[in-house]
Amino acid sequence: MFAIIQRVLRHTLYLLRGGFLVRPLAMALLIGSVGAVVPFIEEQFPLSHSWVARLPVLVVQDAASAQGLLAAIIGAIMTVLAIVLSVLLVALTLASMQFSPRILTGFVDDLSNQRTIGLFLGTFLYCLAVYPSARQGPPQFVPAVAVLGATGLAVACSAALVNFVFHIARSINVNFITERIAIETERVIDDVMLEPLRGRIPLEVQPVHAFNDGPEVLAPLSGYIRFIDRKGLRELAVAHGVALSVERRVGQFIPEGTPLFRFSKSKGSCLAASGDFVKRFDIGPVRTMEQDIEFGLLQLVDIALKAISPAVNDPSTAINCVDQLSRLLVRVASREPGPAAMYHPPGVVRVAFRPVPFSKLLSCAFEQIVHYGKTDAAVMLRVMRALGDIASSTGDRAHLGAVLACGRNVAKVCAGQLPEESAEAFAERLARLERLGAAGE
Repeated sequence: MFAIIQRVLRHTLYLLRGGFLVRPLAMALLIGSVGAVVPFIEEQFPLSHSWVARLPVLVVQDAASAQGLLAAIIGAIMTVLAIVLSVLLVALTLASMQFSPRILTGFVDDLSNQRTIGLFLGTFLYCLAVYPSARQGPPQFVPAVAVLGATGLAVACSAALVNFVFHIARSINVNFITERIAIETERVIDDVMLEPLRGRIPLEVQPVHAFNDGPEVLAPLSGYIRFIDRKGLRELAVAHGVALSVERRVGQFIPEGTPLFRFSKSKGSCLAASGDFVKRFDIGPVRTMEQDIEFGLLQLVDIALKAISPAVNDPSTAINCVDQLSRLLVRVASREPGPAAMYHPPGVVRVAFRPVPFSKLLSCAFEQIVHYGKTDAAVMLRVMRALGDIASSTGDRAHLGAVLACGRNVAKVCAGQLPEESAEAFAERLARLERLGAAGE
């Protein structure tokens, strides 16, 4: 039960990190609450009217004027809020069609959009809360301070609207979109790959503990593996005196009824507690960026593929995506990969994983771009430059070998596809990559 609560809480916190519903609602309730409290304080402590009366231009003097001003602000705010949401919806539609549906989460999670919506909703609730307190009598009461606050909020909403239009215009720029994706992916890399590279045994040659003869535990539902509680699995394995191998890695889809993991041996207590092990996996309908580095790369690849499609023909966008991909792979190449197994005590395997190796990330980043853009000289030259940058940033032999193999594969795919002048530049960059690979051997 605790594992379920922990998993739900962790995933909820991840979702609330975007806060599209939470932040605007919290802002609206907070501002609306102020609107309910300020008139009460004014009525109980009328001393505030002494300094407010010195601002005759900005402060209403009778209840009818206060109600009229509040009603005008309420009507204007709701009209403008409808426009704000319409503009946001148009931006989402354009981004989905022009780039990729995968990037829509970034627009929804944008703090500026959330603050703008929260401010408008809060101003609306504030005016609704203040409106009943303006009484024409008897006795008459004019919440002058509260109405002055409503006027200030209306001015703030005007400024927020101008900033929102500017922000939306900038946020649909592909450079800002790819930058946001890269920054978020870097955070995942830092969370998953904690240590700097020290030259351990690469994942490609680490032994895989499959436990093929052990009993298998099936997935309780279909979906993508979004998170694996590695430490929790190890603790359970130690407590039950067993080992297990996870059959699929984070980001992969698993159908219901297929093996999720296997135990090293048949043990009644383990099979009875298999539900506790399953609770350490978070499976859902969409991939997330909690532990999934590959998903960040795929978002950039999607944008690049749409950019080099014949319908769009925008190689500059594809080049920008290649640049961001090289940035991410340089960061991955500088970090120690996650272990393929967890041990306790030392030397005793408790949990075996199938982490994605560096060569797989290279393939994920460049394979489709090279396949569909092999006739575009500018894009292919930038891919070769990216591979050179990755190779020059690492001294790890396994990484250099993977980069060199990727470069040779690019050269094989592009053979005879590029114009002569571009082919010469391509050959020069391939030769540089070969020299970097030879220097690391």
